[in-house]
Amino acid sequence: MTQAQLLKQEILDKTKEYYELVHKPQQTKEFVAGKSRVNYAGRVFDETEMQYLVDSSLDFWLTYGDYSKKFEKQLADFLNVRWAFLVNSGSSANLLAFYALTSPLLKERQIKRGDEVITVAAGFPTTVAPIVQYGAVPVFVDMELTYANIDVTKLELALSPKTKAIMIAHTLGNPFNLRAVKEFCDKHNLWLIEDNCDALGSTYEGKPTGTWGDIGTSSFYPPHHMTMGEGGATYTDNPLLKKIMLSMRDWGRDCWCESGIDNTCGCRFSQSFGTLPKGYDHKYVYSHFGFNLKVSDMQAAVGVAQLEKFPGFVVKRKENQKKLYDGLKDIEELQLVQTQPNADPSWFGFMMTLTEKAKFSRNEIVEYLENNNIQTRNLFAGNMTRHPMFDSMVLDTDYRIVGELTVTDTIMTNSFWIGLYPGMGDEAINYMISKIREFICK
Repeated sequence: MTQAQLLKQEILDKTKEYYELVHKPQQTKEFVAGKSRVNYAGRVFDETEMQYLVDSSLDFWLTYGDYSKKFEKQLADFLNVRWAFLVNSGSSANLLAFYALTSPLLKERQIKRGDEVITVAAGFPTTVAPIVQYGAVPVFVDMELTYANIDVTKLELALSPKTKAIMIAHTLGNPFNLRAVKEFCDKHNLWLIEDNCDALGSTYEGKPTGTWGDIGTSSFYPPHHMTMGEGGATYTDNPLLKKIMLSMRDWGRDCWCESGIDNTCGCRFSQSFGTLPKGYDHKYVYSHFGFNLKVSDMQAAVGVAQLEKFPGFVVKRKENQKKLYDGLKDIEELQLVQTQPNADPSWFGFMMTLTEKAKFSRNEIVEYLENNNIQTRNLFAGNMTRHPMFDSMVLDTDYRIVGELTVTDTIMTNSFWIGLYPGMGDEAINYMISKIREFICK
């Protein structure tokens, strides 16, 4: 080994020592009921993430690089898709996925301003934000409470001559009825974007969620199924969508050369584009109004280590969900989310909805749990059409609502969820069960 290689190995060994000294005691700290905070989510990592991160930093290749390429290939292999593309957040993944469908390269299937996209209001805003930001029209349909997902019986009512796509998320890891949604899309020649940010590792009919539609998206923010700090991904099997997403992710450029590489096509100075001078440098030809959504290679390094652990994360999430379900299923005041038929969820959270038998409000039980060091969350926006961001939006012009969002409003008022992430041990799970039962049965 060279002196530089020996020094790097010494640094990586010291990084492991640092993890053992500083971080491992926090990850293995004994749980003390009532004193230890039960967070809804958290990072699960060991020395490998830190060593990969340091290894990347020592190379000082600060943008997209070898770890990024490795992660994209491994994620694509895990999902059994042809291509995966790293971006800087799950929100950016949704942005890129939607804007890809606005490309003129899609010809008659291009989404244009004023076209409609079917979605739901009970979710995270960045599933819907790209639709509004582009100038398309979100069409909101109601949810069903049993599986906490889109009510597929409302899809035909939502359809109009302007409908071009469906863009919805799998709620807290529980897949929506993909068979019904996909058949509806195929019947009406609609695009399907699966927001898979809360469901990585879930399957439906044995096939990974995020791969049923035209594009899937993931988030690698710390609370999610795996993390690289900030980060996200899009994935597809469609060669044309691959070309569009690569262009839009990387400034909208027409060139497909990797960072630091020139003239992959072999005709960098000999092509013609629009009214540009013949032979204009292909590296500076832009076929889309794009973005810069790439991550740093250091983030990707953390992701590579996380992906190695990911199958174990999924198993632990399923185990924790079952323990919570078994411990709370007999409580008549709570309706627990059921597993979508034909699905095998990689659960993100454990959602409960107050029933008519509850003599307390959602805020009362949530406040009790928070006061007992149990972190809770609503189902994100609840009903995002009721938020201030819609104050300037005009109903039936800027957005449409199909029928009444009755179940959506029920979720907004009466639903909440607690965590089940892989860092939780049985002590934390049992503590949450005991405190919920204590509040209801007192």
